[in-house]
Amino acid sequence: MISLALKIRSSRAKSRGAGTNSTRAPLDYARDERVWVWLSSILLLMLASCGADAGDDRTEIYLQRFFGECGAEYGSATDVSKVEGECGIITAMINKFNAQNPDVHVSSNVVAWPGYPQLSAQMAARDPPDLVTMHTGVISDYAAEGLLEPIEPYLAEAGISPAALTEASRSAVTIDGRLYGLPFDTHGGLFHINTKLFAEAGLMKDGKPVLPRSPQEMLAHARQFTARTGKPYLIQSLVGDNAYAARNLYTYLLAQGAAFFPSPKRIRLQTPEAERIVDFFRAITASGTSTRNQDTPAAIASFMNGEGGIYPTGTWMIGQFEAEANTPGRPLYQSYTVYPYPRLWGEDVNYVSGHAWVVPKRERTRQQRRAIARFFRFIADHNFDWARTGHLPAFKAVVESPAFKALPHRTNIAPVAANGRPLPGGVQRQNAIEGLVGEEVAAAFNGQKSTKQALADAERRVNELLAQTG
Repeated sequence: MISLALKIRSSRAKSRGAGTNSTRAPLDYARDERVWVWLSSILLLMLASCGADAGDDRTEIYLQRFFGECGAEYGSATDVSKVEGECGIITAMINKFNAQNPDVHVSSNVVAWPGYPQLSAQMAARDPPDLVTMHTGVISDYAAEGLLEPIEPYLAEAGISPAALTEASRSAVTIDGRLYGLPFDTHGGLFHINTKLFAEAGLMKDGKPVLPRSPQEMLAHARQFTARTGKPYLIQSLVGDNAYAARNLYTYLLAQGAAFFPSPKRIRLQTPEAERIVDFFRAITASGTSTRNQDTPAAIASFMNGEGGIYPTGTWMIGQFEAEANTPGRPLYQSYTVYPYPRLWGEDVNYVSGHAWVVPKRERTRQQRRAIARFFRFIADHNFDWARTGHLPAFKAVVESPAFKALPHRTNIAPVAANGRPLPGGVQRQNAIEGLVGEEVAAAFNGQKSTKQALADAERRVNELLAQTG
């Protein structure tokens, strides 16, 4: 039965395609996944029956997550401090929770990233998991349809105060004053920097990179860097990486205090604030100081091979780049650091998102609710362990802890936990919006469209999408 279920699931996944930005509502996926859910439900009932026959009276919690499958390497690991990477750390954390809580058993189902088609089908079948990992930008899609529980009762049971969360993490899970997930982390864009090339360009001072404080200064730095090193100052992934262009626009709109979502159902991009951001990145791309026509793998390779000064990408790349910086003979050896996006306009603000644990609505026993609260307490107590992935902690105490500050570069990026800002909580289809905005803005950065046309097209396409939401 397992092989049949996997075969059907695989064939359906291939027919849908992979790696696309979907504009579909959560329950729109249901028809595509009903067979998979039916087979999965039968399999789970069989497993539950086996447990019952064995006299297992533990409280069962069904957890569904992404972050990859690594059971072969970490399937029995419980020492979280000795594992690495997102998959290894989350696997060991769940193992450790089960080992420390013999009256509770958390069964894990690992889904292919991001897992929302399967979750939507499970919800349509009224058989969702008890706990689910979810990107904070997706929470509004499910909360708007009444599919998630507010988690304040679980936090109260666990003894977790919302005030203990960082500003960035708490705001990312808040909709209309209610919390719809326990934040796991905050992630966003950073300036990953080659310090050897910065020194060659005369842009290091007291052992730290000199970062610009205005668009004009950044362009001057870029020209100085390229003139002295013969290499691009800025490595940009403008092909197939819509998140990069959208992240730049969002960050600097927020920095200027622009209300580009005047309501959750409408975006406003034809503004002077947006035009000056797009005009600037268009100018630096055309100046000969930036890479062009690179996708994400090419941009990562360029940075790791020492072919540019700055690569703006996410927190999730810190571990890989730091490993390169600690490997003798590699181009980044002893030549890497990382900082938040610099303030070019307005205030120091960074656009962020994050991961969270959400609780789908379904009937549960009192014991199951207590078990979920206990799991939340465990996750909160181990937030430092998760922060080793490169993502920022969700809890203030961890951000301020000596252990976190001792991790490589964490002191540099810690301010993002306070000044990070997500999109307004009520905005639905945030992933799809990011794809539409990024596609149009990247076209302007590359010179394929004018700034005004790209912003007008992005505004129109997003508002057409939002008009379809409930």
